Amino acid sequence: MKELLTRTLSGFLYTLILLSSIFISPYTFIAIFLIFGTLCVFEFQKLIHLQNKRLYIIFFLLYGMCHFLKFPLYIVVPLLILTIVTELFLVKDLITIRIIPMFEKRKYRTSIFYLITSIIFLTAIPFKENEYEPFLIAGPLIIIWVNDSFAYLVGKNFGKHKLLERISPKKTIEGFLGGFVFSLIAGYLLAIFSETLSVVIWLTISVIMSIFGTLGDLIQSKFKRQAGVKDSGTIMPGHGGIFDRLDSIIFASPFLYAFLLILKYVS
Repeated sequence: MKELLTRTLSGFLYTLILLSSIFISPYTFIAIFLIFGTLCVFEFQKLIHLQNKRLYIIFFLLYGMCHFLKFPLYIVVPLLILTIVTELFLVKDLITIRIIPMFEKRKYRTSIFYLITSIIFLTAIPFKENEYEPFLIAGPLIIIWVNDSFAYLVGKNFGKHKLLERISPKKTIEGFLGGFVFSLIAGYLLAIFSETLSVVIWLTISVIMSIFGTLGDLIQSKFKRQAGVKDSGTIMPGHGGIFDRLDSIIFASPFLYAFLLILKYVS
């Protein structure tokens, strides 16, 4: 009972800080995600047995350039392509091989183009046409939370077929489908009540967040399994680290950013 209470309070505080920072102002959003991003880089380095202060410098430089100098399109597109390609290779490694080889090589490249640039694209999502739209980041976060919650509930009560047992024994196909369906419902409700984007666009965002969020969670589970740890950190009692909480949306964010970028230039 005490553990459940600790987990609930910790999760509530995390959610309150995150959503408050998003809706108060763009500056609180940028500041909180700078802190969260730094913690993610720290936790990820511990996870892959890497200690390199240059990664923090790269993160701070890219973060500052993105939010204060504004990346031109000729920088955004190559960074986005490199990030998506790196993540697709991680998906390939997740499915086809037992050990992700970045524990022996590719540590720096993957740290930059899987984690750091994904965080940058995550924080760039709500700045549409140089206007700050908080629902563009709050919405995908809510969809991820709905997906995770209902994947757990449906999987626990109805799950019979394992999704990827050697990586995450508790995840089931039924759970994934349950999370997917409720993500679509969440996307539909966001379209109706937020009055930001059309129903079709929010449903597409739901599909992106559900599929790539689940892949991101599985990839991080594989990292933790290879590292021999349960959580990436201990900063959140009952939940683990900040990276444990943000792994899904960090992985999905480049794909969401690419979708919104394409939408901007074809509409």
